[in-house]
Amino acid sequence: MTSGGLTGRHIGLVEALRAAGVPVSLAEDVDAATAIGTLGLAERETLRATYAATLVKRAAHRPSFDALFDLYFPALVGDGRTAPDEPPDGPQDTGPALAAFREEMAEALQAGDRDRLQELAIQAVARFGAMPGRAPGLSSWSAYQALKRLDPDGLVQRVAEALRADGVPDAERTATTRVARFTGLVEGDARRRVAEEKGPEHVAGTTQRPTIDKIDFTSARRSDLEQMRREIYPLARRLATRLSQEHHSQRRRGPLDFRRTVRASISTGGVPITTHHRPKRPHRTELVVLCDVSGSVANFAQFTLLLVYALRDQFTKVRAFTFVDQVHEVTHHFRPGADVADVMTDLAASVGHAALWGRTNYGRAFTKFEEEHADALGPRSSLLVLGDARSNYSDLALDTFSGMVDRARHAWWLNPEHTRNWDTGDSAARTYAEVVDMVECRNLTQLGEFVHDIV
Repeated sequence: MTSGGLTGRHIGLVEALRAAGVPVSLAEDVDAATAIGTLGLAERETLRATYAATLVKRAAHRPSFDALFDLYFPALVGDGRTAPDEPPDGPQDTGPALAAFREEMAEALQAGDRDRLQELAIQAVARFGAMPGRAPGLSSWSAYQALKRLDPDGLVQRVAEALRADGVPDAERTATTRVARFTGLVEGDARRRVAEEKGPEHVAGTTQRPTIDKIDFTSARRSDLEQMRREIYPLARRLATRLSQEHHSQRRRGPLDFRRTVRASISTGGVPITTHHRPKRPHRTELVVLCDVSGSVANFAQFTLLLVYALRDQFTKVRAFTFVDQVHEVTHHFRPGADVADVMTDLAASVGHAALWGRTNYGRAFTKFEEEHADALGPRSSLLVLGDARSNYSDLALDTFSGMVDRARHAWWLNPEHTRNWDTGDSAARTYAEVVDMVECRNLTQLGEFVHDIV
């Protein structure tokens, strides 16, 4: 497939979106082609908006769409606007030149000047991201190399202090967001340059990440985590709406009441024209969540906790505990109306309380839970364990855990690792799976499906 011409680029964009996990139906494909044929290519941002309106149905898919749109319909060619700003002579990546460039970055980040940051991102790839020494047609560009030289994350505190001095509220979060946006601009320009040399299909097929709802919790970057946080409550609202509709439908027609139906059929000659149903029994239970918050698993546990608490009305009661090798109750962090960012910060701080020896130990955590919080589990409660079951070859306390599972009405274990990694190294996943239903849960999509099934 050639990327030349409007038709080729349109087909390439649609195919790349589908490959990235963005659902595009044939009707939407036709609608987009019709709209573009009517509007033409006069304005690039109008073209972007038209494609987005016809092809993108969820906000979570918009970042993937924007990245792919920029590949198939780039704003620049070659060095674009960067050439006039670059010094005409001398090396571009020496110590003084690098220091001067970082100074410009800091000033633009402090000012929040998006246009200037875009210019600097283009310059950053041109000056610090080139990978020379390859054969003609095989040269390339590296956002990683440019960012490693520039170290924008190292400017966060400096920018935050400057913003704080200017009276900007929540200065550190603002600085972090601006640096993350600049990093994204650098990555986008590197993709553009590679796509110009090798074709957009090559970049879309090798570097385009999955949509945010398909990215693994354990491999998510800082910018991914920010998007995931924004997705948690829309996901909870969609789930709550579906659950309310389903529960309402179930209440209208509970199990068949055979005796009442037979009695009613006497008046119609034994033909059960009208059926009678028993009322649907309430099935909401108490939920107890026990979360491993060590290492990269902490991100998975925190997002799962946030989703569960966003849906807490679906349960009679929710209690949450975190652990590394000690157990710490965090239920109080999820007070009504709490800010998501504050909750995430509080949960991160709770890791210090959950670790005594600094090494994950499921057996010790389960034993401590039984000693200190045994009253949390009972015949009306459901137990949900979150973690990768990697216990540093320590005692697993299987008898203790089996007792916990037996006391609960239901029990599940969500594991953020792919099933192929279970029982590799120090993983005891399949050993614990003999006691409890263990479910692979690596991304927001799987998490949403599981929560929908259990409530």
